[in-house]
Amino acid sequence: MVLAEDLAKQQRSISIAEFFEKNKHLLGFDSPTRGIITTIKEAVDNALDACEESEVLPDIFVGIKRVDAEVYRITVEDNGPGIVPENVPLVFGKLLYGSRFHQIRQSRGQQGIGISAAVLYAQLTTGIPTRVVSRTGAKASAHRFELMIRTETNEPEIVSHEEIDWDRTHGTRIEIQFKSTLAAKKRLADYLRLTAIVNPHARITADIDGEVTTFERVSGEVPPCPKPILPHPHGIEFGALKRIAAASTGTVEEFLVGSFSRVGKKTADEMIALAKLKPSRKVNKLDADELKRLLEAMQAVKVPAPPAQQCLSPIGEDLICRGLEKEIQLDFVKARTRPSAVYGGHSFIIEAAIGYGGKVPPEGTAQLFRFANRVPLLYQQGACAITNCVSQVNWKGYGLSQQGLPMGPMLVMVHVASTNVPFTSESKDAVASIPEIEREIVLVLQELGRELKTYLYRRDKTKQQDNRARAICSIIPDIAAKVSEIVELPLVDTSPIEGKIMRKVVAKKRTVNGKVSINVNNYTAKEVPLVLYNLSRDEAADAVPRPDFVDNMDGEYNKVWRRTLGAGEAWQIVYTGSGDGSLDLRGVEDNVKVVVDLDV
Repeated sequence: MVLAEDLAKQQRSISIAEFFEKNKHLLGFDSPTRGIITTIKEAVDNALDACEESEVLPDIFVGIKRVDAEVYRITVEDNGPGIVPENVPLVFGKLLYGSRFHQIRQSRGQQGIGISAAVLYAQLTTGIPTRVVSRTGAKASAHRFELMIRTETNEPEIVSHEEIDWDRTHGTRIEIQFKSTLAAKKRLADYLRLTAIVNPHARITADIDGEVTTFERVSGEVPPCPKPILPHPHGIEFGALKRIAAASTGTVEEFLVGSFSRVGKKTADEMIALAKLKPSRKVNKLDADELKRLLEAMQAVKVPAPPAQQCLSPIGEDLICRGLEKEIQLDFVKARTRPSAVYGGHSFIIEAAIGYGGKVPPEGTAQLFRFANRVPLLYQQGACAITNCVSQVNWKGYGLSQQGLPMGPMLVMVHVASTNVPFTSESKDAVASIPEIEREIVLVLQELGRELKTYLYRRDKTKQQDNRARAICSIIPDIAAKVSEIVELPLVDTSPIEGKIMRKVVAKKRTVNGKVSINVNNYTAKEVPLVLYNLSRDEAADAVPRPDFVDNMDGEYNKVWRRTLGAGEAWQIVYTGSGDGSLDLRGVEDNVKVVVDLDV
């Protein structure tokens, strides 16, 4: 039998670094493939947060280079405010060290684990120190550190430190080397693309093993940085209340008004009366029973929601649409931002968007983009509340087929912005099932579903009208020609008949005996400015009238004519050629134009 004394000799405390060294999967370092994505994610998140806090438009460089058979060097460089030299070892070499954990506001990072966990993972797989360069201003020197983590004590180990010359006036650069693989190269590119979509003010340049891609910004404005707020009385728990009260020297009334969000003197007096306490009592003198009564009173009294406009920074409907359109060509895109809501005393805002058509794959389930505090969620899609909410919506009612997720050429984007996103684990891959959050997600998707249904109905109706118009343009002239041949009378101009039927701007291309003619008729009741594009192998050097612009694209000529047609006016272009290629009419609304290629 093992004696208690023998067991006692085996017991000892462990540091947080030791714990995560043996449980690295909890932080997203469960495989070499995923290690690269997690490292870049944590470094880019820190860079974006730092730039926004200093009101700088982010310019971020991400580099991945193979330095050995299985070893890769990850480099992330930003133009943020930099880190003061004495804090660099702690930020990168100590787990649970950061500035955001104690602040109640929206931010990408929270616990101060992510980037230091990457340093820990690097020394675990290669033993190579992490290199950090930081500079806080043009008048300050740049400092270069080589760092490791003492896992036994969770303290940074400075391998080397020196001042260097650096071409950046301010910013931070981190280089980490660890064993990995680029098997997830596509997923890594997807992560950077999604990051660019929800951070439209950032420019991200990626050099992935020699392949350079730049995601340009679409907004020149830095989003307002969320401001910290006090905890809300409905979101406090007994342990936290006891700790805050013990550190306070004021009365119960002063404590409630000064330590909690949305609590004024009237609300504080109501809580104190309900808890049967004296307002003049020192809060740090209250015993456990009195604190429990105070907590019950705080959560029973009605208190306005926390000031979401101050502590949250949603992307906004316009920027969501612009970000999606920049990275993904779509026929239809709509975004919605819900009013702020609260769960457990924490403010949150749900934003969503739906895209349809364009370059979205036409087969299979819809693409689902999940985000939390402007960070893409790439893993554990099936365990995420966002996925569950998308599946709950009855997409068949909006004209789509559905097998859990909607089917077809569609993408669904959902962004959860909160002072405390409820993740299912420390790896922050999936949002937990919170009823208040799920309700808001379903409501915003239903709003967007109605918008999509209207678009699909109008698209189908317009398509039907266009088909009829093309039939008219193709058939009526042929009928007139046959009738003229039968009755042996001159050919009748059918344009007035077409105009009465269609009431649109009609562009027709026909080739006869090596002559290409393009006829444009304005059958509407108003003047129409338009631009005609003709892409074909025909140079059209003898075109009458001459094109306003001609561009040679690998043997194909893009010819552009600009013209304003009055109501009822007609216009013709003639040139020598084969009549191949395509015809397009721009500057005219889709519902009042018809383009017909009679050579097809």
